[in-house]
Amino acid sequence: MTEQERRTGRDESEEERADRMWGELLQEVRVAQMGVQILFGFLLTVVFTTKYDTLNDTDQTIYIVTVVFGACATGALIGPVSLHRLVSGRRIKPQAVTLASRLTLVGLILLLATTACSLLLILRVATHDDYVPWLVSGVVVWYLVCWFALPIWARRHHTE
Repeated sequence: MTEQERRTGRDESEEERADRMWGELLQEVRVAQMGVQILFGFLLTVVFTTKYDTLNDTDQTIYIVTVVFGACATGALIGPVSLHRLVSGRRIKPQAVTLASRLTLVGLILLLATTACSLLLILRVATHDDYVPWLVSGVVVWYLVCWFALPIWARRHHTE
């Protein structure tokens, strides 16, 4: 068994590995894209409601920041599709997979920020309570555990 076979656990060339990883990445991006597009679409409608005019300056600022995060997350999570389309056939799939993976990670971080800001705004408007930042912080910690800490732990614990 070669060093490469031990490392990947598969008998595949660099191109085959890139093809497999690209397919896996696209499936992951589809899930994240759906969530960010629904959230972003909802956010875009808020400014046109009568309630928006009654928000104080802080809540309007939170809304604007949230929309910008949502737009950036949408761009980052759609980016791998554009990347693939523009580099397809150029024999750089391994490099494209690396770039698309990084875009996806950035998109997930921006999605986390969008979700946290959305939750902050909604809970501020709904409750006006002082515990809202603590509750949102707890949710952010939960996301960090689910989205980053657990995968990093599994990666370190289950790989040689």
